[in-house]
Amino acid sequence: MTALNHTAVSHTVFHLLGIPGLEDQHMWISIPFFISYVIALLGNSLLICIILTKRSLHEPMYLFLCMLAGADIVLSTCTVPQALAIFWFHAGEISLDRCITQLFFIHTTFISESGILLVMAFDRYIAICYPLRYTTILTGALIGKIGVTIFLRSYGTIFPIIFLLKRLTFCQNNIIPHTYCEHIGLAKYACNDIYANIWYGFSILMLTVVLDVVLIFVSYVMILRAVFCIPSRDARHKALNTCGSHVCIIILFYGPGIFTILTQRFGRHIPPHTHILLANVCMLAPPMLNPIIYGIKTKQIREQVVHVLFTRQKSLWFRN
Repeated sequence: MTALNHTAVSHTVFHLLGIPGLEDQHMWISIPFFISYVIALLGNSLLICIILTKRSLHEPMYLFLCMLAGADIVLSTCTVPQALAIFWFHAGEISLDRCITQLFFIHTTFISESGILLVMAFDRYIAICYPLRYTTILTGALIGKIGVTIFLRSYGTIFPIIFLLKRLTFCQNNIIPHTYCEHIGLAKYACNDIYANIWYGFSILMLTVVLDVVLIFVSYVMILRAVFCIPSRDARHKALNTCGSHVCIIILFYGPGIFTILTQRFGRHIPPHTHILLANVCMLAPPMLNPIIYGIKTKQIREQVVHVLFTRQKSLWFRN
C-alpha cells in the first residue's frame, strides 16, 4: 500500500520560497543581488572582450582567466535571475525538469570553475619553476585540450545526477526553502531511497572539488619552495606578486563554500535564512569580485581597461 501511495502522487511542480524568515525584506535583499549581478555581467564580459581582442593578452594565464570569466557569467546567470524573480514578482514556481536543469548547470559550472582554478595554479607553477619553458609547455593546443577536459569532466560527472533524480517519486512536500534548486535539496523530498544520490554526490565532491583543493595546495607548496630559493629579494617579491590575484580568487571561491559546509554541520542553532544567504554568497561573490581583483592587481589588464574606457569616452566627447 505504501508503494502504491508513493506512486500515486508525484510532484512535477515545486515552489521556491526565496529566503524563508526574511520575506518582508526580500525587496531590500534584491538590491545587492541585482547590483552584484550587473557588476558580474559587465566585469566578466569586459574581461573576455579585452583578452580575446588584444593579442598581447593571448598568453596562457589570460586565456585561463577568460575561461574563468565565462564560467562566472554562467554561474551567476543560473541563480540570480531566479532569485530576483522571487524577490520582485513572487515567481517561485518551477517545474521539475527546469529545476533539474538549473541544478545541473549550477553544479557543472561550479566544478568547471574549480578545475580552472587548479589549472591556473599549474600555470603559475610552470611560470615560476620553469620560466624558460613556459611557452613551449603551455602551447595553444594544450590549452585547448585542457579546456575541453575541464568541460568533459564537469558535465560527465554531473550528467548521471539527472537520471538519479528522474527515477525518484516526489510525493512529499513540494515547497523548497531556497532561491535555487540543488541536488540533495531536491532529492530529500522524494519518498524513495536516496542513498545512491547521497553517496554519488559525496563521491563527486571528493573526486573533483576536494581533489582540486589538495592539488592546488601541493602546487603552491612547490611554488613557495621554488620562490624562497631565489637569491634576489626583488625577484622573490615579483614572483609572489604574480600569484597574488590567483590566491585571492581561490580564497574567495572556496572560502564561503567551506564556511557554509561547517555551519551546516556544526551550526545547528543558526537560523535557516543564514544558511541560504551564505549559499547565495558562494554564487554571487566570486563572479562579481573576480574581474575586479584581476583588474586591480594585474597591470596589463588594468592598462587595457583604462585604454578601452577612456578611449571611448574621448571619442564620444569629440563627437559631441
